[in-house]
Amino acid sequence: MMWHNGAESFGIVSRALHWAVALMVLVMLSLGLRISSMEPGLANLWLYSLHKSLGLVTLGLMVVRVVWHVISPPPRPMGGGWQAVLARWVHRGIYALMFAIPLSGWGASSATGIEVMVFDRWVVPAIAPVSALWEERGFALHDVLGKVLMAVIALHMAAALKREMEGDGTLTRMIRGRAR
Repeated sequence: MMWHNGAESFGIVSRALHWAVALMVLVMLSLGLRISSMEPGLANLWLYSLHKSLGLVTLGLMVVRVVWHVISPPPRPMGGGWQAVLARWVHRGIYALMFAIPLSGWGASSATGIEVMVFDRWVVPAIAPVSALWEERGFALHDVLGKVLMAVIALHMAAALKREMEGDGTLTRMIRGRAR
């Protein structure tokens, strides 16, 4: 089992981080869509807390992922031309969104003046001043970026499936580590 990435392959650490973040994102987007349609109340407050906690865990996983990619750079996208360029930009967009979304949620939550807690146990420092304007704009940004992420993920998944059906091994490489 290869821990580090190779020139043409993903190591187990990169693959585990990829799929862990993917699972967290699907849970977070589903939960976010659910709570966005709810009126906050005592009966559902735990869902908001869970969303914040999992968002901060996802942010932490993304930090680990970036550090790991510095230690063990990922292989270049398969193929070449415009598809490789587009794949690189889509990945950059996903990474940017995966930092911007939890940070905007953390900032907006901080702006409410209510402590932001992880799993109702640890208080994280506020990263925005208490402000109705910061709260409103922060949550609006959080919502818009979440919707953009859904679109970019749909593009990412469609491209991976298309390329896999064409037989280039892109998806197989993220599952097994190597294309063939």
